[in-house]
Amino acid sequence: MASLSFRHIYKKYPGGVTAVSDFCLEVKDKEFIIFVGPSGCGKTTTLRMIAGLEEITEGELLIGDRLVNDVAPKDRDIAMVFQNYALYPHMTVFDNMAFGLKLRKTPKAEIKRRVEEAARILDISHLLDRKPKALSGGQKQRVALGRAIVREPRVFLLDEPLSNLDAKLRASMRTEITKIHQKLGTTFIYVTHDQVEAMTMATRIVVMKDGIIQQVDSPQNLYDLPCNVFVAGFMGTPQMNFIEAKIEKGKGTDDKFIVFGPNRLKIPEEKFEDTELSKYIGQTVIVGLRPESIHDEPMYLSSMAETVLEADVEVTELMGAEIYLYLTTDNEATNDGKQHLIARVSSRSQARAGDRIKVAFDVSRMHFFDKETEKCITH
Repeated sequence: MASLSFRHIYKKYPGGVTAVSDFCLEVKDKEFIIFVGPSGCGKTTTLRMIAGLEEITEGELLIGDRLVNDVAPKDRDIAMVFQNYALYPHMTVFDNMAFGLKLRKTPKAEIKRRVEEAARILDISHLLDRKPKALSGGQKQRVALGRAIVREPRVFLLDEPLSNLDAKLRASMRTEITKIHQKLGTTFIYVTHDQVEAMTMATRIVVMKDGIIQQVDSPQNLYDLPCNVFVAGFMGTPQMNFIEAKIEKGKGTDDKFIVFGPNRLKIPEEKFEDTELSKYIGQTVIVGLRPESIHDEPMYLSSMAETVLEADVEVTELMGAEIYLYLTTDNEATNDGKQHLIARVSSRSQARAGDRIKVAFDVSRMHFFDKETEKCITH
């Protein structure tokens, strides 16, 4: 079993700097866990504590049933893949992959078997006699993965392994690493600041900010059910739209509306069922809406007539299968008096920069957050 248990782990540096605070997490055997967050959030520090490259200031780390706080890195049965590959330039690919096994006095026949098996999995059998300088970035990354695979560790640690690759290669390597995880059936812990990598590869994602876990969940749940404004804004490309709006009750009716600038959009009644939202009537909240929930097609404008507003198109970005519309509408609650929005619409859209258009908000997909705490009220 290669489960991991993080029990109230802290990392503090001299001078009162706390890099990681009260980190608690249970990682199941064979999971693909990704730590994600902005630079400086503590994700790499946490990975290095697992590897034994950083000391744990407080708390307990267990790999399986074994407490490893004071266990040397070489005895933790883990393998780490670094961002810069860390290959020996004077050695062949075979020797780079075999190096760790030779240090452990593994029999030559066993080394050959493991290296050739790893090379076959990674499709680099034809590169075993080459030196690193003769390899592309993607090939070097495969060799670095191979060096970890031959160790047959209980846990793989990967520290932003794709950040040095170009966009096309990153996409293909994401798929390759996912396949390798499925073939090996081993626990993977992966660090990245790229939420696309996190969304596409992980079984669960740990979102971090300022050394503190914000939310741990499946990729889909993080996207659909973010626990606060930070997670909602961090997960998803383009990021979620946030609007400061007041919740008002209609005169003489039970209808409720969000009001910002000249816009008054009806809120579905189900948003108030079994939630705290009714307590916020008359108050300002933060409303979150994903770009794909803002529509400019006539069918939506007619079917969502109670949530239509006018906006000015500032920029359009044609992405091939879709268009990103960068819009503004009035909202005196913002610094410049403008509410900036991004809509992700069909490539058939006729909207162009400089146009004033109508768009419909899919209010059933709205998220509501408390303005002070930024915690989610309802989805």
